[in-house]
Amino acid sequence: MRQQILPRVAAVAVAALLLGACGSSPTAGGSSTGGNDAAKQAATKAQEVYDQINVLTGEERTKTLVELAEKEGKLAIYTSNTDMDKLVEGFQDEYDIDVSVYRGNSESVVQRVLQEQKANYLGNDFVDTNAGDLNILNSEGMFSPYKGELRDKTRKEAQANGWTGTRFNVFVVGWNTNRVKPGQEPKSIEELADPKWKGQVSMEVGDVDWFAGMYRYYLDQGKSETEVRDLFTKVAANSKIAKGHTTQGELLSAGEFGVTVSSYSHTIDKAADKGAPVSWHPASGAPVQPILVRPNGVALMKTAQHPAAAMLFADWELTEGQKILEDAFRIGSIPTGKDPLAGLQVVSVPEDELLKNGKKWDDLYADILKSGQEIK
Repeated sequence: MRQQILPRVAAVAVAALLLGACGSSPTAGGSSTGGNDAAKQAATKAQEVYDQINVLTGEERTKTLVELAEKEGKLAIYTSNTDMDKLVEGFQDEYDIDVSVYRGNSESVVQRVLQEQKANYLGNDFVDTNAGDLNILNSEGMFSPYKGELRDKTRKEAQANGWTGTRFNVFVVGWNTNRVKPGQEPKSIEELADPKWKGQVSMEVGDVDWFAGMYRYYLDQGKSETEVRDLFTKVAANSKIAKGHTTQGELLSAGEFGVTVSSYSHTIDKAADKGAPVSWHPASGAPVQPILVRPNGVALMKTAQHPAAAMLFADWELTEGQKILEDAFRIGSIPTGKDPLAGLQVVSVPEDELLKNGKKWDDLYADILKSGQEIK
């Protein structure tokens, strides 16, 4: 089977080209600057605030930032973060700042920013979304660096060029505990290539980032290109192909299949907390490794009209916000207690490779998935 969908990276690139060719129709509650010169002036003013705060530390940073941010009084956020409502509620309980939020899927967020920036329309101050989309926007020169003690405390995978991770998508092998009994849990991805798992496995159609990271991992372990492709083709041949982690998680809970090769840890943990028979922790021993992590994060718009409020929200999401994310079963970039990834082998998504050669990986993963069975 082959899913008839436009690859995510390609879709964003096409959108950017179309915007460049035919202009745009901004719809957010920002302000039209009246041209490129006004946009440059906005960027200059924002950078003055960023430079002022980035060199401050401790109480001096917080006091200065709060004073400036509450004087601005507003903050506009564009996000794909499904936990944003809780974050904003906590932030507004703490500070006298009116926060407006546009939330959509990650593709719509990046396309909206590209559209508005093309039109010199300053719709947002702050972006909170996925790594791939943040990398695209950063490559277009739309962000100003966020610096400080809090960024320095994050896991190294969160310290990206131009933006900072606040939480991670942690890809894990999960299973339905009714279908996979204690002691029978898979020990590795390679094990799932065995024909005995035929029809019991699920892969997700959009997990190109997981695929690219694991592909590079196996090459680094000494496997040849042919061996790695053969491994994933065999796993796909045993798999039912789902579209969307939420749908896949629901089907896993319902016992539609026994094992998922790349579930989000928080999807499984949330379901288990509600009583679903799912887990990614075996009855004995460690989870399947390596575990692949990809940061989701935040960035400061270069043309922010409320730069201090944007920086204050970034600081808050890396402090009090980490507790809210933990309550939502997210793995934050600054653990509030015991690091859930401590002692585990962790690998990262090859971000530069995906940014430069996204179509290559989209096409390769789609070709691998043709061996699987589409879920009707």
